[in-house]
Amino acid sequence: MMAPLRFSANLSWLFPELPGLLARLRAAGSSGFEAAEVAWPYSEPPEALARAAREAGLRLVLINTPPGDQEKGEMGLGAVPGRQAAFREGLEQAVRYAKALGCPRIHLMAGRVPQGADPAAIKAEMETVFLENLRHAAGVLAQEDLVGLLEPINTRITDPQYFLDTPQQAAAILQKVGRPNLQLQMDIFHWQIMDGNLTGNIREFLPIVGHVQVAQVPGRGEPSSPGELNFPYLFQLLEDEGYKGFVGCEYRPQGDTVEGLSWLRSYWDRRGHPEAGQ
Repeated sequence: MMAPLRFSANLSWLFPELPGLLARLRAAGSSGFEAAEVAWPYSEPPEALARAAREAGLRLVLINTPPGDQEKGEMGLGAVPGRQAAFREGLEQAVRYAKALGCPRIHLMAGRVPQGADPAAIKAEMETVFLENLRHAAGVLAQEDLVGLLEPINTRITDPQYFLDTPQQAAAILQKVGRPNLQLQMDIFHWQIMDGNLTGNIREFLPIVGHVQVAQVPGRGEPSSPGELNFPYLFQLLEDEGYKGFVGCEYRPQGDTVEGLSWLRSYWDRRGHPEAGQ
């Protein structure tokens, strides 16, 4: 029997009824999670977050680089021409937080094709910028023993302007950069919408995957909510393929967050808590 999967509460999405990250950390701990992730922890001082996580019995396993100027429609800066200095500043901030939080992984957000630009014309320039920024990031992260992650985000529903949208594109970029501490972030919600073929893609790309995220398609609710993905099968596949990282619960609760976690409680009842007894 393969090791059970380890789940992480995504506090940017779960417990929306609770204001603020500190309250959400406490709620995740009391719901049975042992790990949490948060896209942008930057509204709270890192020491306060680290203390709240410790008190809740949680370790933080993933944060994102800052989005940039959201008023201007920015959603990450890694591949955005002319924003290299801002990307590096954001990376430094993310590294400071990761160190204070004991968080081993940072999602290096690629960002959007700039408004009004011709996507075909600018894609090559954006890839060049991304490669340069990723080489820089890999060096900075290696000094702190951190891993950087690339996450394709679907351009069909969620973010039509996002630069990085398929696992194939992300894997090709990772291969060009060629740094072992840069890996792939597999959000099954985005992968299903862009490409389907999940069994084949999971088997092909899992060796370079450093983090997984889950939500039902198309509603982005709990894995157990109505939709086209068969999560018992997918969880079994991840176990059978020997996946050892975390599975982030990055979904929009369809009702009360805790009631909506019945799918996870039944997984734990069946498979046990992975950390139990360790």
